[in-house]
Amino acid sequence: MRQPHHPQPAPVKPGQESVWDYPRPAIAEPTSRHIRIVHRGVVLADTRSAWRTLETSHPPTYYIPPSDIAMAHLRPNPSRSLCEWKGQAAYWDVVIGDECLVGAGWSYPSPTRAFAGIAGHIAFYAAPFEKVLVDAEQVTPQPGGFYGGWITSHEAGPFKGIPGSRFW
Repeated sequence: MRQPHHPQPAPVKPGQESVWDYPRPAIAEPTSRHIRIVHRGVVLADTRSAWRTLETSHPPTYYIPPSDIAMAHLRPNPSRSLCEWKGQAAYWDVVIGDECLVGAGWSYPSPTRAFAGIAGHIAFYAAPFEKVLVDAEQVTPQPGGFYGGWITSHEAGPFKGIPGSRFW
């Protein structure tokens, strides 16, 4: 069987973390970074009390407490998925004005014990929104469409999701 090719990690600049130094299996940890999502002039989320999940080759995914989300703009979506480390995810649609962003967020209502800190917190894909900021820096969505990581100048890649990264 052919072994998967892992890329050469990018050089780490001062103030950066290499996603290749993140652990596998994944972990969750609290972060005080300022997370803000704005769409169509509506502040959907604004917090300094998020959790981030870290996994080898992935940029961080941020989980925001519902108390820091404009929950009136969210409605449950019937979709579900299963993460080998976090458990079963539930999805959320975001409705702002006449626009519905289907499945734009997800949460783990009853995560595994290792991820208890993110229970009920909601993560969002960056791509559908006008502004997704970490410490006032616009993020770049993790490539590939499936993954929900947020890339900033704070992370050094390459990042899972690019062509050829399926078996990283």
